[in-house]
Amino acid sequence: MSAGREMLGSRLGFLLLSAGCAIGLGNVWRFPYIAGAYGGAALVGIYLLCLLAVTPILVMELAVGRAARCNMGRALRVLEPAGTRWHRCGWFALIGSYLLMMFYTTVTGWLLAYCWYMATGALHGLDPAGVGDFFARVLASPAVQIAAMSVVVVLGCAVCALGLRRGVERVVKCMMLGLLIILAALVLRAVTLPGAGEGIAFYLAPDASRLRDAGLFSAVNAAMNQAFFTISVGIGSMTIFGSYQPKDRSLTGEAALIVGLDTLVAFMAGLIIFPACFAFGVRPDAGPGLVFVTLPNIFNSMDGGRIWGTLFFVFMGFAALSTVIAVFENIISYSMDVWGMSRRRATALHLAGLWLASLPCGLGFNVLSGFQPLGPGTNVLDFEDFLISNNLLFAGTLLFLFFCTRQRGWGWENFLAEANAGRGLRFPVCLRFYLRWLLPALILFIFIMGYVERLQKLFG
Repeated sequence: MSAGREMLGSRLGFLLLSAGCAIGLGNVWRFPYIAGAYGGAALVGIYLLCLLAVTPILVMELAVGRAARCNMGRALRVLEPAGTRWHRCGWFALIGSYLLMMFYTTVTGWLLAYCWYMATGALHGLDPAGVGDFFARVLASPAVQIAAMSVVVVLGCAVCALGLRRGVERVVKCMMLGLLIILAALVLRAVTLPGAGEGIAFYLAPDASRLRDAGLFSAVNAAMNQAFFTISVGIGSMTIFGSYQPKDRSLTGEAALIVGLDTLVAFMAGLIIFPACFAFGVRPDAGPGLVFVTLPNIFNSMDGGRIWGTLFFVFMGFAALSTVIAVFENIISYSMDVWGMSRRRATALHLAGLWLASLPCGLGFNVLSGFQPLGPGTNVLDFEDFLISNNLLFAGTLLFLFFCTRQRGWGWENFLAEANAGRGLRFPVCLRFYLRWLLPALILFIFIMGYVERLQKLFG
């Protein structure tokens, strides 16, 4: 263990902090959508298999961090064999985390703003067109965009500045427990709405016709992309929390609990969205339109909707902020471990850096709306999301796979020994061939198909 390195105070703190990094916007507006679009329970089953297929990568990230006791940026140098150059890829942790936060802080700012709008009744009494216009005005205002994003950046950095235990662990633990309580209350309310049964059936009943219409390959591709995105692997955001974890528990068991909690939140989000949408005759949409237009319309039509709407956006805000704080910690720890900075100095540096880096996304809906980097109708957010989700995450995932399974990397035996240190579930030795050859091939295939799909959309 590195001398003087701060450690997490409890196993619960580690699990909730790691799950908080994984649980985010994709759980709420993407997972329910793809489940509904690709056959309900049929897609859920495919998704669970995909999640099982990529969970070993999460174990690898945690193992690299715990063995090296430092951020990904330095861990590769500590663990690499003499004469190799794995450490040259350590910048993935910094660049990848920045790319993610460049748009995540803006969307989180929208959620915090909507907590205020819903609680103060700013949306009350608006018809569906009025709610849509309201969201359009929010996007069109540079002042609102910058102010909301600034609050997120300052909050995230302030929590990290307090330290690992006193700030990051304590705050995220409280937010995650609050998130789960609010989530349970929202699910109970949604499934008891008149007409909610139709939405539950749409979500959970296997529908072969929807799966057939969408195409099995498209369903598997969507499920696999969701599985990669939801467990937050590839940019070292889980490596740092592995470095704060003692060796009393095996990492396979801990990873299984993290993935289970992440999946539970995604599943329960569907039990809010589909019953509510069907109860009020609204078909769910994907992306921001679902959260900021469709659902506010539903809350306006619901008895006590102002209260339930506020609770929903608090839940969403907690989910997004937990991810922001976790990724900020990864960014700040990079400067501490690689550049030798103090926590306070690193936090001040990245407060300024993250604020400046987040500006283009917020301004992409107004001042920079003419910039359409991926074709007509796209914006800065789409471009930044594409760079991280369709490129850097895949590259980082392959890096961990090769590093932990190749003789010229950290190696299979070293990885296995670290993953199995402590009490709990053992990592399956039989997965070596799969992780060495089959999973990398699958990741490359999905990466290529992502570009094919993007080019088809671009050139029609």
